[in-house]
Amino acid sequence: MASQWYSLVAQKLFLANTLLARLESDTRRSAAETEALSQGSAELLLRARRTLLVMIARYHQHKAEKPQTLAELETLFPYEVHETRLLRELADTSGSWWNHLDQVESALSQPPTTRKNVTEENIIAVSVEQGPDRSAATLRKTLAAMTELAKRLEEQHSEW
Repeated sequence: MASQWYSLVAQKLFLANTLLARLESDTRRSAAETEALSQGSAELLLRARRTLLVMIARYHQHKAEKPQTLAELETLFPYEVHETRLLRELADTSGSWWNHLDQVESALSQPPTTRKNVTEENIIAVSVEQGPDRSAATLRKTLAAMTELAKRLEEQHSEW
């Protein structure tokens, strides 16, 4: 049963990779298309992460639970589980792929901040794009790290 969940994780990662390849390849597109490809790949990565949590629950014989967060996954076990410890370390590590996805999820779940218009009175104002890096290169690094972890977990559990 867990292999089916691994297949679903792999499918979401493959689809995210497909969108990222399109984002990187053709630069002649509208800003809306670029944003759609960026957000689409980010959403697929977020979906893959949630599916990864379910996959881990299935590895440990929790056949009905579908944890949506790491905290929900952790509450399923009365003892420490290797996978949850690993994910908690990633969540607590600044710059990790898990942490990056937390930031992306937060940014995508909120309306954009309003920007102050530059006038003669406030000419010193500097406009900097806020939020996590959603560039294709950064999303690709997150994708690669997620893919590696999912493969490693599937290999470990298929040996048992």
